[in-house]
Amino acid sequence: MQPAYILGLLMAVFCVTGLCHPNPVEAQAGDQIQEEQQINSDFSTLQNSSYGFAFDLFKSLVSKNPKENVLFSPLSISTAFALLSLGARETTQTQILEGLRFNLTETPEAEIHRGFQQLIRSLNRPNKVFQLTTGNALFIDKSSELLEKFREDTKLLYSSEILPANFKNSNLATEQINDYVKKQTKGKITDFFDRLEEDTIMVLVNYVFFKAKWQEPFDPYVTRPDKFFVSEDKVVEVPMMLLNEFYPRVFLDKELLCTVVELKYRGNATALFILPDRNKMKDVEDALNPEVLKKWKNSLREREVNLFLPKFSISNDYSLEEILPTMGIEEVFTDQANLSGITGQNNLKVSKAVHKAVLDVDEAGTEAAAATGMKIVPSSARWPAPLEIKFNTPFLVFVFDGNNMLFMGKVNNPLNA
Repeated sequence: MQPAYILGLLMAVFCVTGLCHPNPVEAQAGDQIQEEQQINSDFSTLQNSSYGFAFDLFKSLVSKNPKENVLFSPLSISTAFALLSLGARETTQTQILEGLRFNLTETPEAEIHRGFQQLIRSLNRPNKVFQLTTGNALFIDKSSELLEKFREDTKLLYSSEILPANFKNSNLATEQINDYVKKQTKGKITDFFDRLEEDTIMVLVNYVFFKAKWQEPFDPYVTRPDKFFVSEDKVVEVPMMLLNEFYPRVFLDKELLCTVVELKYRGNATALFILPDRNKMKDVEDALNPEVLKKWKNSLREREVNLFLPKFSISNDYSLEEILPTMGIEEVFTDQANLSGITGQNNLKVSKAVHKAVLDVDEAGTEAAAATGMKIVPSSARWPAPLEIKFNTPFLVFVFDGNNMLFMGKVNNPLNA
């Protein structure tokens, strides 16, 4: 039986036109217990900003294509731009950090970077239960040289690899970066670039790879074709998974008219699935903010459920240089950009920012998970009849490691990969 899991991969890439140079990387060790307390504290400064950025970006993406699937990693995008801000100066830097929804009057820049440093270390700790890795790489043209401070800060704070490349040989450089992407995403993303321009000086790559098995797996033998109502006039047939007499944490939001279901993975990872009532998707989307998320999480309660969830695989790629200016991150993509902290020269700008994400959800069945036929249920005998929750209309999905949002998506049509 094929193992079932949720798998997410993405790339955020920046091509900078100007000047730069190489050096290897070394991950920094730290006190794991202290880091976990700092990183996973509820709604810390970094997490609140990340949630605000995630919801604002989601709304921007949805507004462009309200009937399409949406998938991105706020973690990857915010990490890549925060790293880039190390080399930004003046208005360019302010726009980047404020665009990531940091309040610079309350949060010093140094604190922001220390937060990302701790987050990256925490996420990359060895884990035997599920796979989660994130990383950064700077590919620098051989003719260029980085400022020592920028090189050391990117290594120390963001655990970046700094690798030489020859962009004058565009085909060779493209193959080098595509091979790196393929390796870091375990072969899921290949031929990421068709061709890099010869005047490229630096490419910044950020990746997140996540693969985990459900704590309570779906039985693939009970998955059946079923209807999914994409819209009032469009119905598709999807493979619908089922968990009977299941005890997830659930919240019925009577104010926003949606159902929130938490599914746990083995380990510290979770997914929130949000099912709006019919024709209420836009109302839920418009209401998304950190306080709503906090309310949902705090209101979840264990309940017996018959859960129907479609098996799906979705992917998206975005040209962020076309999207982020609407959120205040604009100057870095123009000739007015000040990235002089990278090489000491003020002739750099970001010419391309590409983001790609892939998410697969199916039944998570393994021998270890099915080794016992005993089901553990809450001790109270006074539970209401099982609640039937059927995800057969468009829904939202958030994937977390602890309180860190790894991915955010909208499944409008499970068949549209």
